[in-house]
Amino acid sequence: MKLSIIIPALNEAQILGNTLESLKGPPVEIIVVDGGSRDGTVEVARQYTSHVLVTRAGRGFQQDTGARQSHGNVLVFLHADTQLPGKYPHLIHQALDDPGVIFGAFSLGIHRSTPVLDFIAFIANLRSQLFKLPYGDQALFVRRDSYFQVGGFQDWPIMEDVDLVRRLNRAGRFKLACGSVKTSARRWEKENLIFTTMRNWSLMIRYYMGVPPQALARHYPDTR
Repeated sequence: MKLSIIIPALNEAQILGNTLESLKGPPVEIIVVDGGSRDGTVEVARQYTSHVLVTRAGRGFQQDTGARQSHGNVLVFLHADTQLPGKYPHLIHQALDDPGVIFGAFSLGIHRSTPVLDFIAFIANLRSQLFKLPYGDQALFVRRDSYFQVGGFQDWPIMEDVDLVRRLNRAGRFKLACGSVKTSARRWEKENLIFTTMRNWSLMIRYYMGVPPQALARHYPDTR
């Protein structure tokens, strides 16, 4: 399997370098898709990879653009503030060893450990195991042909990951890989922990009730 790691970014100069540094070593294709950053994100990305695309902003659009420019037969969608576990190529290959499994993700870990953040990670991992519903901050990976078969990411400002996962679940099986990613705690650090968690749950409920992602996005501020 050849892995293509696709990283959407927007004003992530302060944190992107750490993520790209953590990917050094394995022979994988790394594609950074910038959404029009004004803080030097593109310059940081070019220190680590020659595959840097500049598009309009929109995480779903950016990730789909990266997928269409990639060459790997397994696509890994990694947030700019998230780091993969060690030996991640082996863990991904292991998860996809069963040909019936078409996509997967890692367990969620958060860089800062507190009782509340540990509980948030626990709930996310329980949700992934019981309902096969990982989120984008868990480094979704998917077979290339399956990604395009279901239509890829939609151009949505929010819930693009949930939408893709729901379609993939209808097309094949999901596997939670061994190991955990480490994602930044910045969203919870900049906002009240309880408020942020309750707001996120409220957004999810409203999404399942049919509220358009464009309307939901107004209640999901950018904390970078």
